Amino acid sequence: MSSERFATLIQVNQENELFRFSYGEALFDEGKFEDCLSHLEFCVGKKSDWMIPQILLGKAMIALNRKEEAIPFLEKALQLARDQNHEDPEAEVEGLLDDIRLTP
Repeated sequence: MSSERFATLIQVNQENELFRFSYGEALFDEGKFEDCLSHLEFCVGKKSDWMIPQILLGKAMIALNRKEEAIPFLEKALQLARDQNHEDPEAEVEGLLDDIRLTP
């Protein structure tokens, strides 16, 4: 779904973390990495155990060539994936962290 639809919903309710997540995710999917950051950060600020926004934040930071800033989000996501028994996200995040650590 396009980010415009979620932008309208956010205007109605700025504090709704589900709207903010959906908007941030849509912006991410559209390649608007800088724009998605504040919305995804809002989500992890509201729910620190929400794994997917952590992953998207890390991936957005990587896309913006801010790899060092991505590490804390990805490490948190990795811990959440392990704690919540999510094997696929765990493997994805491990791969992202390995790529960051291996790339100069």
